[in-house]
Amino acid sequence: MQIFVNGKITMLPQEAMSVLALVEHMQLTGKRIAIERNGDIVPRSQFADVQLQAEDKLEIVGAVGGG
Repeated sequence: MQIFVNGKITMLPQEAMSVLALVEHMQLTGKRIAIERNGDIVPRSQFADVQLQAEDKLEIVGAVGGG
């Protein structure tokens, strides 16, 4: 399945994948990130429930600390 992550084409290894599975696949587990799917924020509490669809557009951003 093909999706777009931060504007780049990304091929997923399987057809059915949740946002949580994508986070694990991208080795982002435990990182402070925010994910937007097709213009809508996906709450972290819903990562396991939201299923990705072909051609979805995701923006993944990480929190940057500092002062």
